This record gives sequence, structure tokens and C-alpha cells, in this order.
Amino acid sequence: MNEEIQYILTKEHGRQNDTVELIASENFASSAVRELCGSVFTNKYAEGYPGKRYYNGCENMDLIEQLAIDKLCELYGCEFANVQPHSGVNANTAVYQALMKPGNVIMGMDLASGGHLSHGAPPTLSGKVYNAVTYGVDENGLLDYNLIEGIARLNMPKVLVAGASAYPRQIDWSAFRTIADSVGAYLVVDMAHYSGLVAGDAYNSPLPYADVVTSTTHKTLRGPRGGMILWNNPDYTRKINSAIFPGTQGGPLMNIVAAKAQCYIEALEPSFKDYAHQIVKNAQAMCRIFEKQGYPVQTGGTDSHIILMDLSESKHSGRQAADLLEENGITVNKNGVPNDPRNFVETSGIRIGTAAETTRGLVEKDFEKIAYKICSLLDQ
Repeated sequence: MNEEIQYILTKEHGRQNDTVELIASENFASSAVRELCGSVFTNKYAEGYPGKRYYNGCENMDLIEQLAIDKLCELYGCEFANVQPHSGVNANTAVYQALMKPGNVIMGMDLASGGHLSHGAPPTLSGKVYNAVTYGVDENGLLDYNLIEGIARLNMPKVLVAGASAYPRQIDWSAFRTIADSVGAYLVVDMAHYSGLVAGDAYNSPLPYADVVTSTTHKTLRGPRGGMILWNNPDYTRKINSAIFPGTQGGPLMNIVAAKAQCYIEALEPSFKDYAHQIVKNAQAMCRIFEKQGYPVQTGGTDSHIILMDLSESKHSGRQAADLLEENGITVNKNGVPNDPRNFVETSGIRIGTAAETTRGLVEKDFEKIAYKICSLLDQ
């Protein structure tokens, strides 16, 4: 390995080993997942799908991709899956292409309320190709399903997107299904943040309600960086698969597909359920300390791995708080809060997640100590 690269790699090893990792979208993949990411699977082109490739020499590519599909369907109890998306955004982009035409209305959660860029934000492809409208949260930071239905009836979206990147509570998938049905919309659920919790029965599954479900494979699922798509209606299969290839991607990253297969197998182990439930317990333990110490969290608590600390009344902006914590060995990320009094660069919140440190074996008492340390630093 090149000396400069080795130096940087060694530094990153040290940073990860010496840091308390509380970024909600990050985790620590197993050695088996990481080994497959760097395996000989990376050498092979495999455009197409199992049994229908455009390159020769794909016998083993077919085997590993079909294994990944089978294990993914087993994990979530669904009928069909695509494991080729390079990312969660790629998965969303392909699903939109499969279900909509340019100019159709897409309706998703706005960024300020905890939504994701790929749910129709103006700077993104989804916000430029489609007519994007948004819904938010109420004064308590909670989704108001009656209000969401009113917005849907007013705008008649073709696709209604449920899911978030900074919403700590359980999302009522059934309510979203009812809203989608009332306006004749497809319900697309982006469960990227919650997919590991769903796999571990620590968060309700959207699969019985959504037309299509997308997700990343890292975050709480603890796999490689990548995306996936799940559905149950066979009528969607050709549309979705062709929207991935050749619609929005070329050859799949077969080393990552192999690593996805490994992470699905790991998530099927009984111990993964214990892990998922511990993630939520740890997040709830932190929330209690934050509230006790005078640092309010959005919605007053959490049902997931996500904590959104509200610093609207603090002398620290979200950016300043995140930088201060990083200087003291704790990584979080700045995040906007609903009705944020500060600008998008500074923000008035920090997003905290418990998945990565739970992977390291930490339990409630450990997270309580970390929460006290965070409050002590912010008190400075």
C-alpha cells in the first residue's frame, strides 16, 4: 500500500478507535462485511440481473446476488427485492422513475422537520424533475396526520413519501397508507434510518403498508454503504428493476452486493434483535439525562436511535456544539430543528444516534455517562 494512503488509513483507524461515535447515520460494520467490500468480487462487471447478464463469467455473481435477495426477503418478510442500488438516494431516484413521470407531484417531509434531501428538496434531482410539495410537524415536533392528509388532498401527489432522517418517534405507516389511498397515491417508505430497528423488531415495519420500501444498508442495519428496494406487488418488479438498470445505474458493485448478503445474514441472527432493542433503550436513557439537565430534545424523547437536541435557547449553535463535542472526542452532527431561529449553516440542533456505540457493547449506564459529559461540555 502507498505510504501516504497507509498514513491516512492509520489516522482514520485511530480516530474511530478513540472517538465516541454518535452520528445517527453511522455504524461499525463487521470484519466479514468489510472483508467482502475489499474482495475479488470488486473485479467483476455484472450488468443485468441473475440469469440475465450482459457479461460472461457471472456464474458466481448470480449466486451471490440471488443469496442477497433471498436473505433480504427473508429478513423483512417481503416477496421481491433489488440489492443493486449504490446508495439510498439511488434507490429513491429509481423508485420515483419507476412510479412517476417528470412533473408529477411528489410529497415528502420537509428538511426543517427532519425529512431527507431525496424526498423532494429543491436542490436535488427529486425536487427538479418532479413537482415537490412538503409536509412538516406540529408545535410539539410530531407528525400531524390530519394536516398531512389535508395537504395531500390539496395537491394530489402521485407519490407520497414517508420516512425521515431526523424524526425520533415511531412513524404511523398505517396512517400514511390511509392518506395515500385517499388521494390515489403510491406510498413509498424510506426506512433508511430505521431499517435495522425494523429488522430487529424494535420499530414497526412499513412492509405491510407501503407500495415500495427503500433503505440504505448501513446505519442501523450495520452493513456496507449502499441501498436496497423492497416490494410485494409483482406488477412493480419490471418497473423497479429496469429503473435501476439500465434506468439510473450501470454495473452493480458486486463486492458491496456480497457484503450486503453478509449483513442480511447477520441481521437474521437472534442476537440482532437484542442489539436493536438495546439501541432504543440507550437512546431513551440519554434523553432522560438531557431533559433532566435542561437540554430539551425534540418530542420529549425517542422511539428509535435518533435524538434531536434543541439548542434554540442555548448560547451554542448546532455547529458550535458539534465542533465543541468533536474537540472532546465525541462526534455528532449539527441539525436544523422545526422553526429554527438560526440559519442552515449554524442550525439550532444536534442529531445524536446510539447505533454505533451500541455495536461496541455499551448499555444504558454507559450512555447516561456520555449524556452527562455532553451536558457538561455544553454548559461551558
